[in-house]
Amino acid sequence: MTAPTSLPMYEKGLSRMRRAFAFAVVAAAVAGCALAPREAPVKHTFLLDPAMPRPVAQARPQALRVGTVNVSVSFRGKSFVVRSSAFGYESDYYDEFFVPPSQMLAEATTAALTASGVFRRVAPPGAAVDDADYVLDGFASELYADLSDPANPVAVITITYYLSAPDGRGVVWSKEYSQRVGYGGGDPAALARAWSKGLSAIFAELARDLVAAKLPAS
Repeated sequence: MTAPTSLPMYEKGLSRMRRAFAFAVVAAAVAGCALAPREAPVKHTFLLDPAMPRPVAQARPQALRVGTVNVSVSFRGKSFVVRSSAFGYESDYYDEFFVPPSQMLAEATTAALTASGVFRRVAPPGAAVDDADYVLDGFASELYADLSDPANPVAVITITYYLSAPDGRGVVWSKEYSQRVGYGGGDPAALARAWSKGLSAIFAELARDLVAAKLPAS
């Protein structure tokens, strides 16, 4: 005959086994979630594609080298920057430039001035050119999407160009260019097209100004 005290002990042991089994099931589920592959967030990358300015009637006889187009620290990263309010800015994790903006703008500036034919020859950034009469540098102080007014999204781009003589005369010409181009909003491809449109207008004006500029004799 079984002693009366053995039944509670059996029930306690069974309860401990059930708790241990439940813990093992939960642990296995957590481990399975940790080991299961997660889909990486999809990022979209863009390059600006501005239209090239028309060739000028007569090129300057000097040679030009495009130097550096620096970008404000607020916008120099590859991620798109969005202005959400008067003082609020945020980085768009999912949409970005394919290359850093500084490099992209310098290469685009070189292509635009080459196409316009303002100077006899245009060398790209980093090129070893001994006979360059002038060097063109730039600084982009603004490059963002302005969504502070949700009903009127705008692509903003501002670049100041500096033309200097490498013989020690320093800056001989400078001008700031700014464009605000409206777009539909919400579509990063539309934003990239709006920036490209603004850059096209800047390059066309830059070419006209460089043709008309009264520069010191080289």
